[in-house]
Amino acid sequence: MNPTALGEHCDRGKGNGGNRRGRRVLVVEDEALICVETADTLERQGFEVHIALSGEDALRRLRSGLAVDVLFTDINLAGAMDGATLARLARELDPGVGVVYTSGTVDAVPQPVARSTFVPKPYNPDRVARMLSEVAGAKPH
Repeated sequence: MNPTALGEHCDRGKGNGGNRRGRRVLVVEDEALICVETADTLERQGFEVHIALSGEDALRRLRSGLAVDVLFTDINLAGAMDGATLARLARELDPGVGVVYTSGTVDAVPQPVARSTFVPKPYNPDRVARMLSEVAGAKPH
């Protein structure tokens, strides 16, 4: 799937007739194949998944009212905004949103937001799903 097609299909959450409070995740990843694989795994684990290919797109969607429980973001993103900046701005919009960072090029997040975690690439998508479930469960309501 090319990035344009992926960007046009950002809301992947499949309605199951119920509210998935605590299981809504925004995956921000500029590498389309990684994004799709991660989103597919999270959907199989019961998450309502939204995807964005850039920090700017993710922030635009959050500002337009997209409600998520966890932000799962790559640190190094295409465009002017990196994942660390996105996380800070997302927390300004929703102080309780869980944040999980990932990267294949750095070992730590420069100035991470409080109560966040980091998983290095390459990662096991099933392990990430368990981690996101834990982070979502810890979100103050």
